[in-house]
Amino acid sequence: MTKDFDWGAVGDAFPLLLDGFWTTLLATVFGTLVAAVLGLAIAVAGRAPSRLVTVPVKAVMEFIRSTPLIVQLVGAAALFTSVEPLTVGIVVLGVHYATYTSEVYRAGIDAVPKGQWEACRALSLTPRRTWQAVILPQAVRNVVPALGNYAISMFKETPFLAVITVHEMVFQARDYGTKHFVYTEVFTLAGLIFLVASYPTSLLMRKLEKRLGH
Repeated sequence: MTKDFDWGAVGDAFPLLLDGFWTTLLATVFGTLVAAVLGLAIAVAGRAPSRLVTVPVKAVMEFIRSTPLIVQLVGAAALFTSVEPLTVGIVVLGVHYATYTSEVYRAGIDAVPKGQWEACRALSLTPRRTWQAVILPQAVRNVVPALGNYAISMFKETPFLAVITVHEMVFQARDYGTKHFVYTEVFTLAGLIFLVASYPTSLLMRKLEKRLGH
């Protein structure tokens, strides 16, 4: 296999895959931001006193969790044909992962001692002030490592964006492989780039977890 491995193709394909990598990274960064913000909103909405809020929120979450990401991508791309595929991909990734980050936030909020809530009520703080000044700062600190791990998972699932013609790294690898019949070489290169990018980040998240006492 080593003798047949086309190292020239690796060098030739590298600039294309690197270009795809930046698209992959862009989708991951903005998808994570969407998941982080929307996940927090879902977690807070899930604690609303009215079932008119909590029931629809839970129903939408279950629907998203129960359907494959690739189906959501294709469906969203078909519905929003006038929107750039990359934008569709970022939003779908963010919404999909928000249903999971919301559970992380929920756990972080539940970890705040009940005495903190009671103290806020005793001080006559408004609900908004209670969330902003007391609850969220503690909850967010508790969930940072888990959010980082979800970001890594999202990074590794960006190849699904290829189905809606987003030119991320795997799309570029498949395109080059199809044109030059060198699939093994380009997909090996793509795998190595994924490894080099994700492994150090994973180690960083573990260190952060230990530092925060998780």
